[in-house]
Amino acid sequence: MEVTAVATQGGYGSSDWVTGYLLMFSDSGRNWKQYRREESLLVFPGNTNADSVVLYRLRPPLESRHLRFLPATWHRDGRIGMRVELYGCTYRSEVVDFDGHSSLIYRPALNVALPAKDAISLKFKTRQKEGVLLHREGTDGAHITLALVRGRLLLLGSSGGAAPASLHAPSPAALGSLLDDQHWHAVFLEHAGQQVTLTIDGHTRHFQAPGDLSHLDLHHETSFGGISAPGKLVTFQRRHFQGCLENVHFNGEDIIGLAKRHSPRVFFMGSTSFSCSQPQMVPVTFLTPQSSLALTGFPGVDGVTVSFQFRTWNQAGRLLSSQLHQASGDLLLVLRDGSLTLSLHRPLGQGESKITAGAGLNDGQWHSVSLVAKRNHLILTVDDDMASTAHAVVPVEIDSGETYYFGGCPRLGSGPACALTLSGFQGCLRDISINTQEVDLIAVQLGSLGNFSDLQVDTCGILDRCLPNYCEHGGRCSQTWNNFYCNCSGTGYTGATCHHSLYEQSCEAYKHRGNSSGLFHVDPDGSGPLEPFLVFCNITDAPWTVLQHNSSSLTRFQGASRGQPHIAAFQYAASEAQLLATVSRAAHCQQELAYHCRRSRLRDGPGGAPLSWWVGRTNETHTYWGGSRPGVQTCACGRAGNCLDPRYLCNCDADQDEWTSDSGLLSHKEHLPVTQIVITDTGRPGSEAAYQLGALLCQGDRSFWNSVSFHTETSYLHFPAFQGELSGDISFFFKTTAPSGVFLENLGITDFISLELRAPTEVAFSFDVGNGPCELSVRAPGPLNDNRWHRVRAQRNTKEASLQVDLLPPTARAAPADGHMLLQLNSQLFVGGTATRQRGFLGCLRSLQLNGRTLDLEERAKVTPGVRPGCPGHCSTYGHLCLHGGRCRERPRGFTCDCTPSAFTGPFCSDEVSAHFGAGSTVTYNFQEYYSQSANSSSHAASFHGQVALAREMVSFAFRTVHSPSLLLYVDSFYKEYLSVILAKNGSLQIRYKLDIHQDPDVLNFNFNNMADGQLHHVRISREAGVVFVEMNQKTRRQVSLSSGTEFHAIKSLVLGRIPEPGGHVDADTAQAGARGFAGCLSSLQFERVAPLKAALSPRRPMGTSLWGPVAASRCGAPEGTARGYPHAWADDSGRTGEVEPKSDTGRRDSAVIGGVVAVVIFVLLCITAVATRLYQQKNLYPNEETKWPEVQDPPEGVRRGDVRAQGAAGGSQKEDFF
Repeated sequence: MEVTAVATQGGYGSSDWVTGYLLMFSDSGRNWKQYRREESLLVFPGNTNADSVVLYRLRPPLESRHLRFLPATWHRDGRIGMRVELYGCTYRSEVVDFDGHSSLIYRPALNVALPAKDAISLKFKTRQKEGVLLHREGTDGAHITLALVRGRLLLLGSSGGAAPASLHAPSPAALGSLLDDQHWHAVFLEHAGQQVTLTIDGHTRHFQAPGDLSHLDLHHETSFGGISAPGKLVTFQRRHFQGCLENVHFNGEDIIGLAKRHSPRVFFMGSTSFSCSQPQMVPVTFLTPQSSLALTGFPGVDGVTVSFQFRTWNQAGRLLSSQLHQASGDLLLVLRDGSLTLSLHRPLGQGESKITAGAGLNDGQWHSVSLVAKRNHLILTVDDDMASTAHAVVPVEIDSGETYYFGGCPRLGSGPACALTLSGFQGCLRDISINTQEVDLIAVQLGSLGNFSDLQVDTCGILDRCLPNYCEHGGRCSQTWNNFYCNCSGTGYTGATCHHSLYEQSCEAYKHRGNSSGLFHVDPDGSGPLEPFLVFCNITDAPWTVLQHNSSSLTRFQGASRGQPHIAAFQYAASEAQLLATVSRAAHCQQELAYHCRRSRLRDGPGGAPLSWWVGRTNETHTYWGGSRPGVQTCACGRAGNCLDPRYLCNCDADQDEWTSDSGLLSHKEHLPVTQIVITDTGRPGSEAAYQLGALLCQGDRSFWNSVSFHTETSYLHFPAFQGELSGDISFFFKTTAPSGVFLENLGITDFISLELRAPTEVAFSFDVGNGPCELSVRAPGPLNDNRWHRVRAQRNTKEASLQVDLLPPTARAAPADGHMLLQLNSQLFVGGTATRQRGFLGCLRSLQLNGRTLDLEERAKVTPGVRPGCPGHCSTYGHLCLHGGRCRERPRGFTCDCTPSAFTGPFCSDEVSAHFGAGSTVTYNFQEYYSQSANSSSHAASFHGQVALAREMVSFAFRTVHSPSLLLYVDSFYKEYLSVILAKNGSLQIRYKLDIHQDPDVLNFNFNNMADGQLHHVRISREAGVVFVEMNQKTRRQVSLSSGTEFHAIKSLVLGRIPEPGGHVDADTAQAGARGFAGCLSSLQFERVAPLKAALSPRRPMGTSLWGPVAASRCGAPEGTARGYPHAWADDSGRTGEVEPKSDTGRRDSAVIGGVVAVVIFVLLCITAVATRLYQQKNLYPNEETKWPEVQDPPEGVRRGDVRAQGAAGGSQKEDFF
């Protein structure tokens, strides 16, 4: 019958009831199988009293002749008492038995219309792991075959002329597992066109038929049970099926019923019958490593012969042990690393004999074992493979022992078998034979033969824990008897089920980890189905994501017409779905499209049909071009009103003989990226065109900054229920000053999930999937309610649950191996509060993601009282990313680093500003001039007013040179006081302070190694009154006291390189070095809050800053391997008449000779340009570029005021200090 539900009660009028039970079923009364709930649950819930009825509906229902209820637990104050009732209906069964050499051929009626699809359903049961279930063949060898291969169902197909192969699917694995268990398995196969759907026991997969093979291409003939019809174009051989088929239907037609009625459309090949008479095996299951089976042997018999079959997932385990008769020793058979080892331990320490056979025997398949220990020989054979049989000769006569122990060590056991640390066997045994006598395992079950412990007889309880495969994102599943494991290597994901992505979702996220520009893997949907892919992240204030395609060079062509258009297809370094996810997350996307033309039109006259167009990501054609916008069939010049011919909206439509262009940015991101360009008007005489498509550039991340602020404890946002039945993750950022509050909550009937700030230092993750409430918590070393952003990541899957806060060690808890797995939620997801409006969260939430999908908090907050979109205040969290004195500035969506007071630039003020100084060059930065400050004067000049006396200053810079003596830096004042840093003739560093006009300067000699060695050296000088601290290369530190003064009065200017007019107050060594100047690299120069070198190199150089000689901006001070920015936009192209002819990078029509000539000409032009540039710099002529340079802001009041400390000037001669 078909059983749809079972119901239980306790014993009538008693204290006897069962609280949990196992449900077993069998088709024959032998070889029982356990019915499982949710793939893993073993025990059915029973009763809580003797009278109430507990009903459980079976989903899916089962078809069986026999049911067995096995009480697992019962009322502790009573005994086992159970009344049961079954619900269901009759089940009609038509079966046919195949003997392994037969088949059934079915031919459908020829006078019926061809179906839109073919549907085949059947059930089968077998004890063989190989065999053909059905085969359909077409012309030229095209076929589809459904076969059992190693106990799994494999769908093979060929479009003809090729060797058969498994049909294409997202994963190459076959469907089903352990199908040779002599139980019925349901199969459904649907073939519609090239799409094939295969279902086995409720598990479905979709396949793509090979080539253009359709169900209509197959002959109207199907073979069940094998391929044996003569004359078939069969290119492979597989075993016939041995077992039973039940209820075989083809497009709704009962095939076995037709055979019973002797229909001419059904006939048999070989011997078959309409009953299932397969012999039944009696397996036994070893549930735990302590499970054991003791069987009596034949003591004193000459030799030992034992054979059996086993299946397991474990790599190791003790299979058999026996103490032999008359001091022959101990016989031991173990499974180790998937191989069998038979050893004989001789008595009295006489040694050990060992042989090994087989490999990979822990694959879940049935394997046969035969061992013979007779006279002085050991023989071990696996799977009847005589070629690999292992032999050994032992120096003792072997006689049979009294008892044979299978599995774990017997109680109170001793000897070599029990001394091993190897645990007992876990798996199934069957067909056991000792000295050619078959063991009756039913007699063992009844207690009349041998004895056992912790066994299940007449059932094999092996379970394929990798089916279904809970390892996500291509993780490879492996298993033992009790558990499964996921190998995530090479997937880009991590975690117990390969659920969590190793990579960030956008370049914006990488920026906020402090990364610089470079190549990164991004995963836009996080734990979603999309794989990570490689992009270039151009880290700026608003980072750019750069996605290249396969044809970025200029392409030039002729000969295209409407009948034969030129079609350019672009393939990106990401799939269509990955591109869509990237564009959707971005705040802005753009792509440069340059189109050059000569007598090649984009449109056939004013208002005419388009002659060229481009295709976007949704396969829609677009006729607007770069610089224009959707809905307007025009180009950039048409929008600006400056096209060559005012009658047209594009330059190319003027159809002129000279080269022109229509180029610009495409920025409507819903249409991007460009996937095709189609051009049809280059077939006329003199007609030619060229195009160039830039990379796809996307900026920002809308999801990363999607945030809301909760202002009352009773306010919350609600969303649809969280979908994470088997696997789910939640991640978000929070910021608060409240001591506690619920971040989110979702309830079911009994299941629930909750995340909350339980205490100022504790975050808790609670859930229930039916196994009882479970809670994880993470305690932080400091308060989390510090009004800074903190990241929370919670995850639950079939293997474990985990919780992590920021970068603290995560907390994890393993899931029970045979517990509930499905998280079933049916209410709304409450964010920022609960359904009871209690313990609500006060603060901000940002970037809330469920399974990689970002919830739009801001949109929902617009219509929710007590919740506002957005949340200010990011510098408290990310301000540490602004380096070298850069100031963090708040932005509505994020922050920016203000590098104005720093000697560095870049998104984090980490890019040094460097310059290469040629011989005789000078950079002068004036702090204060004789005349009053004008409106255009540097604001920093005002920081050092003529009456200010500096009691302290700090100078830092880096340099690289091979010349000495050299002047590195010179600072003087209106009172003829100065500071000079020079390299002496021997390359050592000298610092000279003259803070009193009436005294000679203090000379500080640092006898380091020669620093004019071409290496980059870092110098930091800090003065506090009369004490100077010097640090070299961030490791060597010195301290010295000055005698010439303690204050620097009215500093005037800072000079780098040659000193134009040193003056008579400068000492001879400084004057000599100043006359020679400096040749080499100076970098990251900082004087207090002033960056003189950065100001001098600015396109808008402050007034009072002068530059003379060959000084050029350079990256000479950058560390080795520093990433550089990526040019994300091209220069604008006016597209006016007279444009030079575009040169194609592909050179399709240019010969090698012409290419060489062009290369030489370009080289000469580059040389001329370089010389002109050097002369240009020497004349101190810098163009006023459009690039904006941050304005210099006033320093803090303390620096502006200075720190004046009255101290008497010390007299005496010039002092030199040596270190």
